[in-house]
Amino acid sequence: MAYSFHHVHLKAPDPGKTADWYIKAFNFKVINDSVRAQGNRFISCQTEDGITVNISGARDGESLDDGNGDVHWGLEHFGIAVDDMTAEIARLEGLGAKLVEGPTGAPGGPTIAFIIAPDDTRIELLQVP
Repeated sequence: MAYSFHHVHLKAPDPGKTADWYIKAFNFKVINDSVRAQGNRFISCQTEDGITVNISGARDGESLDDGNGDVHWGLEHFGIAVDDMTAEIARLEGLGAKLVEGPTGAPGGPTIAFIIAPDDTRIELLQVP
């Protein structure tokens, strides 16, 4: 059986606000915005290179813990390639992201930095030479 990457799913207290941030930050495009039978708003977005990122709120009766942008077990972050690390960090901080690590890199290798986006989502920025 062949496998392919399908999507990332983010939970957010305000899915619309979170989707708007990713639209401004990384040019996500909304491909569907609806309220599901479980009572939660569900927004499917797509990155410029075609990866689906779903953003939804809590389902009826569901209680969620706060997010955790720190290094932790499980899915810890996702990475986004950028062309100009310095400019992107400044732009994303202007949108409310918080730089928490870097930028760092090795000669000839990628430069990386980590930001905390809305809802304590940890994102790695990579500038590949």
